[in-house]
Amino acid sequence: MSSALNLAHEPVTKIPHGKLAMWAFLASELMFFSGFFGAFIVLRNANYEIFGQGSAHLSVPMALTNTFILIASSLTMALSIYNLEKGNRGNARLFLGLTILGAFGFLIVKYFEYSAKWHDGLFPHQEGHTVFYSFYFLMTGFHALHVIGGIIPMAYMFFKMSTKKGYDHPVKVEVLGLYWHFVDLMWIFIFPALYLMIPYHTAAGH
Repeated sequence: MSSALNLAHEPVTKIPHGKLAMWAFLASELMFFSGFFGAFIVLRNANYEIFGQGSAHLSVPMALTNTFILIASSLTMALSIYNLEKGNRGNARLFLGLTILGAFGFLIVKYFEYSAKWHDGLFPHQEGHTVFYSFYFLMTGFHALHVIGGIIPMAYMFFKMSTKKGYDHPVKVEVLGLYWHFVDLMWIFIFPALYLMIPYHTAAGH
């Protein structure tokens, strides 16, 4: 068979199959988040005061801390991929480890934020719960599940990088990087939507 027609190891698009599959998966995830944001906007406009009061009880410093953590983790993920492509296994492992620490740091901050909401009686079925907090827990909880979903393969790759054989699959790490950048990007949209765009003083008519 002619080498020009042998497609066993090279896709027609010249893009690895894993990347195409990840882009398709992220497109479906984007539809989920788009639905959340669409419903959030419609109900926010119909219940602006309730949403404003709910937003006023959120911790902007905690959310801002998590924003910086995720942005930094995107950088470390990119550096891990870059170093793996260059054959610098030690640096690749280091930066992937920092990415994992960033993911856990995000979840730890979110734990303290959720704990405060529980203490204030804002969880579902508690006295202070409103439709705003339904969206708050739905959107941030769904996002947190994506963070956990990213930690699992990152931990596997980190373990493989720590072995004597190593993990010389930069394309696979790059595919995971696409997922992680998507997770970070969704938080960049969630953060202002929940924490910044509906301050209570505006909702109260000041």
